[in-house]
Amino acid sequence: MIEKDPIKRVLYIDLTKKKFWIEERPELFSEFIGGTGVAIKLLEENCPPEIHPFSPDNPIIFAIGPLNGVFPIASKTVAMFKSPHTGNLGESHAGGRSALSIRMAGYGAVIIKGKSERPCYISIYSDKVFFRDATTLWGLDEGLSAARLIREREPGAGLRTIIRIGPAGEKLISYACATLETYRHFGRLGLGAVFGSKNLKAVLIAGKRNLPVTDFKEYKQIYIELVKQLRESEKMKKYHELGTPANILPLSFSKGLPVKNLLTNEMQGVENISGELFAAKHLGRRVACAHCPVACVHLAALRKPYEDEPYFYRTIYLSYDYELIYALGSMLGISDSVDILKLIEIVEDMGVDAMSTGVALAWMTEAFQKGIITEKHTEEISPQWGNAEGYIEIVKKIVYSEGEFYKDLGKGVDYVSEKYGGKDFALIYGKNEMPGYHTGPAAHIGYLFGARHSHLDSAGYSIDTKSMTKSITAEQLVENILEEEQWRQIISSLVICFFGREVYTQEMILKCLKLSGYELNDKDLLRIGREIYANKYKFKVNCGFNLENVNLPKRVFEIPSSVGLINKDFTDRAIALLKEKIKSLL
Repeated sequence: MIEKDPIKRVLYIDLTKKKFWIEERPELFSEFIGGTGVAIKLLEENCPPEIHPFSPDNPIIFAIGPLNGVFPIASKTVAMFKSPHTGNLGESHAGGRSALSIRMAGYGAVIIKGKSERPCYISIYSDKVFFRDATTLWGLDEGLSAARLIREREPGAGLRTIIRIGPAGEKLISYACATLETYRHFGRLGLGAVFGSKNLKAVLIAGKRNLPVTDFKEYKQIYIELVKQLRESEKMKKYHELGTPANILPLSFSKGLPVKNLLTNEMQGVENISGELFAAKHLGRRVACAHCPVACVHLAALRKPYEDEPYFYRTIYLSYDYELIYALGSMLGISDSVDILKLIEIVEDMGVDAMSTGVALAWMTEAFQKGIITEKHTEEISPQWGNAEGYIEIVKKIVYSEGEFYKDLGKGVDYVSEKYGGKDFALIYGKNEMPGYHTGPAAHIGYLFGARHSHLDSAGYSIDTKSMTKSITAEQLVENILEEEQWRQIISSLVICFFGREVYTQEMILKCLKLSGYELNDKDLLRIGREIYANKYKFKVNCGFNLENVNLPKRVFEIPSSVGLINKDFTDRAIALLKEKIKSLL
């Protein structure tokens, strides 16, 4: 075993008292590996279920795993907190340099509690923590401006991560995100709002150290093998060339792309927002997360004219992916790639989650058309499908308006549809807005019962794709969803990017863990995955999540999916089975 592995240290920070301390937690990392497994246990320890998400006692937890910084594409950090958007488990993953920076600083997890009396940001340099005044950074119109000023003030360029919020986080919008390295995000479930509730503008983490392995010769061989497989994988080539927007045309062809709040699955001009079109017309460069040979992050170059001088432009780079093109494109009936980029820009500037924002805008548009809300609510703005300029103004209103309706819209579709009406077309799952896959029952049931209500919990869309050629029973669907989500707890405890899950097989993971000082076998991995999954659900239930109150949105049964119309009797059967399976774990 590797002695005194720094990944088994936890850094505790108290914003109220401006204090910090370090604890050795080897037993926690030995039992639950790292990442999401360790984070949920730390959340249990530090977050009483009755506390409000905006309470100073709600912890922000960043956790990494033993493969971060050591093996390729093991590039993610897990953030965990009590979500202001759902009222229970908040979990989000982000890449960039965050995991490497935390590991190089010498920690397996960082826990931030309390509330600063005035706006601040934290700078972590290995065993030193500094509390910096951020009064002049608070209230800046663009979230990026704060990060630029912090970059100029602080040393360590290239080895650090800067996690920061925009205006939406400061205004406590429940789906405000946290941005890092400009192009990566802790997107869903409101981490940005938890930052804002603590008067915390940003966290900078930096460090430099050697990382230990037990057998360098074997490590080198495995590393080379992994890089080779990742580079030669057809899926990885697709992600490098087009990124996830490669899915736009196939999903549209199979009727799995939601359009106009899922009023339809057909979109005129979909080729104008395809991955191929974005690459040919807008792609400026590709970037990669730390220790990743794939470079799947695609940046579009958007030229913006200066208003007071003709033929003079500034060029900004914006990251785009499938989820953004869906949420800010097809979901809103927008078929112009430049309009989508303009919406991406305002979403980035405000610091809101793109998916929740897009679904909220789509719900608002349909509610306006049906007369549920009027211009009296919207402050004379008339939301219309395809009108990007109107949507840009609405996003600003969500963040800055003092009007009641926009404040309500800033609490999410579940809240606003409960108050004003329109539940029948509210596309929400456990209070979280719909991801972009209308592929069939497995996708929607996966969103509903996934611990995060995310498409990344169990990849139900993959199960739907397989069922196109081979029929599946409700029992098989449930087993597939449970098996996949429990296995993904291992992937997100290591912490590996889910794109690399086909390369990181059980056999490969055990080899990598052995080199990192962990003696585990196949049964150990499956047992740990089940325990982590159960721990997440226990936390959710303790916070008030009721399995009996979850239902699929009515709309999903009205519009054909990739496998045709979804059969409600089938989903009712699967839902009943899944509820019993989850209850047995509690």
